[in-house]
Amino acid sequence: MCFNSFYFYTTGGGLSKGHQTFRITQMIELRPFNKLGGADHGWLKAKHHFSFADHYDPSNMGHGALRVWNDDEIAPNSGFPAHPHANMEIITYVREGAITHQDSLGNEGRTEAGDVQVMSAGSGIRHSEYNLEPTKTRIFQIWIEPTARGGQPTWGSKPFPKADRSGKLVTIASGDANDKDALPIRADARVLATTLKAGESAEYEPERSRNLYLVPAAGAVEINGVRVNARDGAAIRGEARLKITALEDSELVLVDAA
Repeated sequence: MCFNSFYFYTTGGGLSKGHQTFRITQMIELRPFNKLGGADHGWLKAKHHFSFADHYDPSNMGHGALRVWNDDEIAPNSGFPAHPHANMEIITYVREGAITHQDSLGNEGRTEAGDVQVMSAGSGIRHSEYNLEPTKTRIFQIWIEPTARGGQPTWGSKPFPKADRSGKLVTIASGDANDKDALPIRADARVLATTLKAGESAEYEPERSRNLYLVPAAGAVEINGVRVNARDGAAIRGEARLKITALEDSELVLVDAA
């Protein structure tokens, strides 16, 4: 693995910085928001946790099956005109405002803060996403590689009220059929979310082989002793248990991927 200008914390207490190659079985890699690549298009202000569009970084092409995590701020009455996708699971977590979706299958819907939408691009789909609200919209858009290519495209949206996930991690999208309350995706992955009051903790026990990525939408948390501020990313591998403690009132999203 090779990473640029990020800090690496091992469970043994080690810390390194720079462009080096590491072999670490237990690791939390902090990616500060102010060091992320991005773009400012006027109507769209975007930060990219991984290589994306004009921000090309061959050393940071994803984290396991997680390929894209964009932190987007969309101005009122603007958005993404119709464009194609294929062979990708696209999860949109609305943090503020609302996003209006329309696609070539005839699906239309408005997903507001607290809600989540999922599009399985399958063999191919065209869609548009606009902020038709009078105020700006903020979203996380997460792309996860599917377990198989092709298939009929689908789209769906569902509310996940913050009160229902207060103090506990709730699965909001999943490729596991046992996660019956989550939006389905065609990937070996699970997307979870929670809100924590200052001092509250939530725990998660992944398989050690999994690739985890956590971003606080708001607030600040400590993960196994590592502080992660709002909109920072934490890339996690090899941890048998995560203890996430809110240092202030916080809202966060976690991806667990193959």
